[in-house]
Amino acid sequence: MPAGSCYLRIMGGIMSSATFDSLGYFEKLTAAGMPETQAKAIANTMREVIDERLATKHDLRELEMRLDAKLRELEYRLQYTLTIRLGGMMAASVALVAA
Repeated sequence: MPAGSCYLRIMGGIMSSATFDSLGYFEKLTAAGMPETQAKAIANTMREVIDERLATKHDLRELEMRLDAKLRELEYRLQYTLTIRLGGMMAASVALVAA
């Protein structure tokens, strides 16, 4: 993995990348007086957390689009099922009235 680059994961395997400057973060920590070993551990931990849990706006938009498509499909299936049931009830009603 390139230095300072994090690969982000979200539901369904969407992958995108975001930049986390772990070296710059390390340098800021050491400049503030933190020991290098501690600063390195914290910078690496931050990169790992971002790598495992961060989603970008683009990731969220893609997820929203997929969820919208699934919702439209479910609405269509529900409408189709209800139309078939209503048609069957109407046919049964006409048959009962005609008998």
